[in-house]
Amino acid sequence: MEKQAKKEKKINNKKVIVISILLLILASYLIYVIYLLIKQPTNVFTIEEGKLYKEETDVGYVIRHETVVKGENYKNGMEQIIAEGERAAVNENIFRYYSTNEDSLKSKIAELDTKIQEAMADNTELSNGSDMKLLEDQIDKQIENINKETDMTKLEEEKKEIDNLVTKKARIAGEASPQGSYLRGLIDERKEYESELNSGAEYVKAPMSGIVSYRVDGLEDVLTPDNFSNLSKEYLESLDLSTGKIVATNNEAGKVIDNFYCYIATITSSEEAKQAQVGDNVKVRLSNNAEVKAEITNIMKEDDGDIILVLKLTQQIEELINYRKITFDLIWWDASGLKVPNQAIVSENDLNYVVRNRAGYLSKILVKVERQGDNYSIIDSYTTEELKELGFSDEEIANYKKISLYDEIMINPDLSKVEEK
Repeated sequence: MEKQAKKEKKINNKKVIVISILLLILASYLIYVIYLLIKQPTNVFTIEEGKLYKEETDVGYVIRHETVVKGENYKNGMEQIIAEGERAAVNENIFRYYSTNEDSLKSKIAELDTKIQEAMADNTELSNGSDMKLLEDQIDKQIENINKETDMTKLEEEKKEIDNLVTKKARIAGEASPQGSYLRGLIDERKEYESELNSGAEYVKAPMSGIVSYRVDGLEDVLTPDNFSNLSKEYLESLDLSTGKIVATNNEAGKVIDNFYCYIATITSSEEAKQAQVGDNVKVRLSNNAEVKAEITNIMKEDDGDIILVLKLTQQIEELINYRKITFDLIWWDASGLKVPNQAIVSENDLNYVVRNRAGYLSKILVKVERQGDNYSIIDSYTTEELKELGFSDEEIANYKKISLYDEIMINPDLSKVEEK
């Protein structure tokens, strides 16, 4: 029994030793693989389509053509006729101020409407008339439209139309019924209150066509396109604006904004800004990820080396209405095409090459570098005309190999191992 136990113990010890050796080998292999990955993560890259940007993130001040409109009765409170962000035509009513006794007058009109409806309901003979039937159908249709409508401006129009139809119906009833004098008296009284209500209200019109906004902050005459020459870093920073803060809605005034273009002024010290020129085209990426074209219209240099750029935008104007100071991406250039790591490109005699790997067979391929970023480049093959301009012979052009999508190329290639040139 004791011999049997010793024998089993010896076998178990051997198993432990074998397993330990295997684990040690596996651990050594893993350490070696990790070392190779750290030393050189990969030496082959598969070419794919990609996009390359040269961009920077900046803070910008939104500048636009905008005209503030304000009436005499601004203390009475206002009712928007054209909603925030919608367009208005020149001389179109955009909002109105309430009349002094508006609540009281509306209450009296509502009471009269109830009395008029009751008086008409008492006369059942009127409902059989063709004119009355037509008016009732029109009223029912307008009520249906109101139930479906979500636009506040159109809702007001529908409501006014219903009021007009009800008044017309009451007038017909007053002329035809024995209670005519009573109904006519109610209608005339309602008409007086309505006239008083309308005459007491002040309507404000758009001085120009554009986007209506009620976000008035007092900077409309300060940040304007008329004084770009006065812009400076000190001036912009003295405005003490919070980045990304939404301008609060004003309940006393509105404004109309030119919807064709606006500007963004930004302070930057990038090398691209120092080399930029008026008239250069760039792109701007806004907080909603929309990329829009922009033109550099003004460049001002600061004593400390900073540059003030003014960018003109003709798109996404509505997106910027809510803000005075924003964060955005200034895209100096972008390029699409075959995207490869910079480490895959080698230069010889002012020409650029990549080394293609096909089943272990390495070829040095001449490529044209369209755009180069910090880590990647967009490359392409040369055309026949371009090769001729570079001085290549007809035979060399005929044997020219082009780079293609999904080709495998070497990272940090060793040109001494290239088997074909």
